[in-house]
Amino acid sequence: MTELLVPDNLKSGVKTPHRYEPDMNPTYNDMAQHYGVAVIPARVRRPKDKAKAEVGVQIVERWILAALRHHTFFSLHQLNRRIAELLVHLNNRPFRKLPGSRRSQFDALDRPALKPLPANPYTYADWKKARVNIDYHVEVDKHYYSVPYGLVKQEIDVRLTVNTVECFYRNQRVASHTRSYRVGHHTTQRGHMPESHRQYGDWSPERLVRWARQYGSSTAEVVTRILQARRHPEQGYRSCLGILRLEKTYGPDRLEAACQRALLLGTLRYKSIESILKHGLDQQPNTPEIESPIPDDHDNIRGPSYYH
Repeated sequence: MTELLVPDNLKSGVKTPHRYEPDMNPTYNDMAQHYGVAVIPARVRRPKDKAKAEVGVQIVERWILAALRHHTFFSLHQLNRRIAELLVHLNNRPFRKLPGSRRSQFDALDRPALKPLPANPYTYADWKKARVNIDYHVEVDKHYYSVPYGLVKQEIDVRLTVNTVECFYRNQRVASHTRSYRVGHHTTQRGHMPESHRQYGDWSPERLVRWARQYGSSTAEVVTRILQARRHPEQGYRSCLGILRLEKTYGPDRLEAACQRALLLGTLRYKSIESILKHGLDQQPNTPEIESPIPDDHDNIRGPSYYH
């Protein structure tokens, strides 16, 4: 592998061209670091900065592209095979004013100076910016990955490969996850949680629903809906535990009745269910009162004759 690359200011390699400090594309720069190569882009509109490459393009146009201009190929494989044949001929073609050929000069000068390739091949990775949400997760392709909770609201860099997701803050890796393609789901590491959330880490949605089902189907339905309504299920654990612990104060029958009433009212919150129990609304009938129909004869009703 060579030690230095001098590319054009191609967008996939150089994000923002600059005479002194060009801003490199993260993916391109990541590849260069893997192979231990320094990248020094040519100055804008200065082809002489890479004169060897420009001359090489000119030679290939003359001895390969020009030679194929009257040929018709019916597959990419045929074209590549013919280009490879002409390339061997070009490299072995003797110089006019110097001894040897491009192949012999490469074997004598370039090959001994090349560095060996890394033991592991380069793994392609995309980079993106992401802001840490208040639930200490970042969204990547509609999946949510945790980072240390102290980085809430901070902007971080995310490196994506086929199998991994790595999060960096100020060039320091702060999280690493196995990549998941499940849309709308979360991948959370226990060490990223604040202490107040970590104490609920041993709980699971299934365990909470099983506990609620002991008191009745309405209680289980309330717990299920609370967990499903949260972007991250752990956000609903505290609310569910609070509701289930109301049974110690009011008993399982009243808790079930209160949850049944909360489902009818559509108020699936701990404070709402607690208020229902505190004011004894769970002991009132759940059937809504039927309002009496509007009378046909009333002083405030003009009737159809008014409009004739």
